[in-house]
Amino acid sequence: MKATAMPQISINTPVGAITVFAFEDQIVALDWGFVDEIESTAVLEEAKKQLTAYFAGQLTRFDLPLAPDGTDFQKAVWDAMCQIPAGQTATYKDLATMAGSPKAFQSVGTACGLNPIPIIIPCHRVLASGDKPGGYSGQGGLETKRTLLKIEGVDLPLGSDQGSFDL
Repeated sequence: MKATAMPQISINTPVGAITVFAFEDQIVALDWGFVDEIESTAVLEEAKKQLTAYFAGQLTRFDLPLAPDGTDFQKAVWDAMCQIPAGQTATYKDLATMAGSPKAFQSVGTACGLNPIPIIIPCHRVLASGDKPGGYSGQGGLETKRTLLKIEGVDLPLGSDQGSFDL
């Protein structure tokens, strides 16, 4: 029997080509890169529509069925990230409090780095203490984080200082 590929759709964006993956009508991953052979679904077409509107500055909150794979803590952190409004940021410490574990800010940083659906789950809105940029695990690193924040109206000077998880 031939294995079937997970439905996916690729989109060219200001931060490079991205591919969105779905499983059972839910978005499960977003990765950088372009896939030539695409099997699309209604939920992927909707993701493409919403991502296009986001990059055009016309959408501030995604409304898609998401099913990221992670621990209960990671899912709590990712849910909390989705509560940070576009154009605003929160620190790792803020997010730890929002996720119900106020002292787990270093674990929040790990959860940010393991976010399987970046952009849609907006880990780019999370900063280290003192409004330092922290990190960004997506393609392009801090430059991508800066671009995403700029689309949302946040002009954060992101240099090589990635900050830390300090309180």
